[in-house]
Amino acid sequence: MKISVIGTGYLGATHAACLASYGHDVVALDVDESRVRTLAAGHVPFHEPGLDELVVDGLRTGRLRPTSDPAAIGDAEIHFLCVGTPQVPGGRGADLTALDGAAATVARAARQPCLVVGRSTVPVGTADALAARMETEAAVPVSLAWNPEFLREGRAVEDSLRPDRLVLGVADDAAYVTLSAVYAPVVAAGVQVIRTDRRTAELAKTSANVMLASRISVVNVLSEMCERAGADIGDLVRVLGSDPRIGPDVLQPGLGFGGSCLPKDTRAFVAQGRELGVESVALIHEVDMVNMRQRARAIDAVRRAWGSRRRVAVLGAAFKQGSDDVRDSPALDVARTLHHLGATVMVHDPLAAEAARRAAPELGYADDVESAVRDADVVAVLTPWEEYTGLDPVSLYDLAASPSVVDARGCLDADKWTAAGWRFHGLGRSSCAS
Repeated sequence: MKISVIGTGYLGATHAACLASYGHDVVALDVDESRVRTLAAGHVPFHEPGLDELVVDGLRTGRLRPTSDPAAIGDAEIHFLCVGTPQVPGGRGADLTALDGAAATVARAARQPCLVVGRSTVPVGTADALAARMETEAAVPVSLAWNPEFLREGRAVEDSLRPDRLVLGVADDAAYVTLSAVYAPVVAAGVQVIRTDRRTAELAKTSANVMLASRISVVNVLSEMCERAGADIGDLVRVLGSDPRIGPDVLQPGLGFGGSCLPKDTRAFVAQGRELGVESVALIHEVDMVNMRQRARAIDAVRRAWGSRRRVAVLGAAFKQGSDDVRDSPALDVARTLHHLGATVMVHDPLAAEAARRAAPELGYADDVESAVRDADVVAVLTPWEEYTGLDPVSLYDLAASPSVVDARGCLDADKWTAAGWRFHGLGRSSCAS
């Protein structure tokens, strides 16, 4: 099938490359010409395991064609809208400017009847408004469906090729049949396909993220309870995770959630809930507040440990391990706050250092862990990279000015570090109670 993908960021580039791997002819359109040139050269401007190989293969076979020319999408049978919907600056809702622009581009460029499919995360009702607008703007018949994505950074290719479900929000049988054909390899593999209306499909992604965010915040409330009560959150999580009604997934206490999705989607959900008069949406607002409090708790733990010199080694800048993304990263936010509180901060991250340097040039950066730790009063582990989990506290002991470590992610072996002579502070443990 002839398909266009509008937007080549995390979502669009992954979706375009995966569709090409299914055997479709895919035109990937973006207004950012430098990004288009990068993709056309076989490179991805962000870290995503396996994506470079898919892009190179798509270019080699001719099934993937990056472009900045809207005319190139005119003959497509299906157009996927994969542009960003960031949080409104200073507000809580979603900025749909890029999405409106993408829809207008398709309406102007389409030269044959087509199906437009939204993939971006949007407030409920967006699809209805877009459909009405495109019907009047397009010169050919256009129908609209919503097909939310459930990708995890660091596992986006796996989540695209082998998803755990497909949600198809359609207004008629024709759209359902077309989308089923697009995803034929996935459907044939037995993936659950959920057919629903467009509004439910729009709510699916934000609702999933709200559930995940709530789970993370609840376990962090329990973490603080453990600190105050002199209990251990690690053992408590094992108890909870053994309950089949709860399970172990997304029960990792620590610095809280970040990135480009969960914070934004949680706040957008709250904003729309208030617009719709859903009073109990205040519960989800508290989820966001608990999450932000985790950063303050980590900062307090570092301040209690740093002494008069205030030299801090920060290990981790990415919002999670396996990614070079520092958008709304709790780790980088904590590092910057410590700097503004008067600390000398030296940051190390095995993958996200350059992105962090661009976002926070006021901080110091080290090429290796040893350089970051050298002469530090306190070492703060803020992203749970395996590289940090496997650190040897004995070899690091003599590098630090004061052997004190704050484990904000629950990823270090407390007994191992304590035995090596370090003062250990872990969120969710009584040593961090104030």
